[in-house]
Amino acid sequence: MSTLDMADPTTLDDRHGRAYWAVSDCWNVVRRGLTYYRRQPVLIAWQLGFPIISVLLYGYVFGGAMKSPDGGSVRDFLMPGMFAMTMAFGFMNTAVAVVTDASKGVIDRFRSMPMAPSAVVTGRGVNDLIVAGAELTILAATAFAMGWRTDAGAAATLGAFGLLLLLRFCLIWVGILLGLLVPTPEAAGSLYAVAFPLTMISSVFVPPSTMPDWLGTLAAWNPISSTASAARELFGNPVASDGSWIQEHALLMAVVWPVVVTAVFLPLAVRRFQRLSR
Repeated sequence: MSTLDMADPTTLDDRHGRAYWAVSDCWNVVRRGLTYYRRQPVLIAWQLGFPIISVLLYGYVFGGAMKSPDGGSVRDFLMPGMFAMTMAFGFMNTAVAVVTDASKGVIDRFRSMPMAPSAVVTGRGVNDLIVAGAELTILAATAFAMGWRTDAGAAATLGAFGLLLLLRFCLIWVGILLGLLVPTPEAAGSLYAVAFPLTMISSVFVPPSTMPDWLGTLAAWNPISSTASAARELFGNPVASDGSWIQEHALLMAVVWPVVVTAVFLPLAVRRFQRLSR
């Protein structure tokens, strides 16, 4: 390949194709994000430490005041819900990271480079999914040390963790879109006021049947509830169900909800990124 060819992005694009460069640019953004974590270990301590503290707090401090639907160990009921809640809360970390990059001009520098327009968005998504996998691994180890157990086989257990990561995956695009919409990192931090009730009004801690009828209906149809119930079922842990359609089909909806959310928010996030300078 001549020097002229190496310097000509059009020639490279023709030889390898747009898909190749989209994947290559995406991976470079992922590497940049992981390198940033290595150089800022305090971020790792926060993102991995907070879920551990939450599990310990709810497991030991509030666990004695909770009851399992089947009268068994409350931790077996609680832990899958905590896993789902942690995956759901992760979209806030995504939003803060995106708006921080935008406020520092990092995204503008990316836009000025000859790279795939979708790479910044998809690269952030892959990066956050890798971090979510690390979070989930540490959470499961912590829960296991606290006495939580899965009574299912390896395939079902892996399927449960897969559904939890699928929930995180779909909410990444919500976080990216919010990060591109809010003006400052401080404004992104205020979104916790929205994220908190979203996770609390669910079956994470208590069965929806214990709530007032209207609130229980909202909680049952919360996508987080579907993932939490599906994970409990696959783990072989107690499942709280009042016989409603949404709760009886938790496994199905734990796949349908993330697919719908991704189909809506992924294109919106990419389109918002492409329109930043307009």
